[in-house]
Amino acid sequence: MVPGVIYGLCMVTALMCAWLLLQAYHRTRYRLLFWCGVFFSVAALNNIFLVMDKLVFSNVDLTVYRYVVALVGLLILLPGLILERE
Repeated sequence: MVPGVIYGLCMVTALMCAWLLLQAYHRTRYRLLFWCGVFFSVAALNNIFLVMDKLVFSNVDLTVYRYVVALVGLLILLPGLILERE
């Protein structure tokens, strides 16, 4: 029960961060906000995989898929951090 609540709160937090960052991007067109918003969207997807791994399919190991999704999120954020200039 408690892990499900914590996983859900983490997912809601990531979705709220993504929504706020993408909303700020639409106002300012500052591209680093876009890259961070997409990263947090992928982080929310990673939390969905975490819930599926730990709570729904407890007898199947989805750790590799969670790591792949996390790596994709970081590979999306990394060019944004490197290439964006002020």
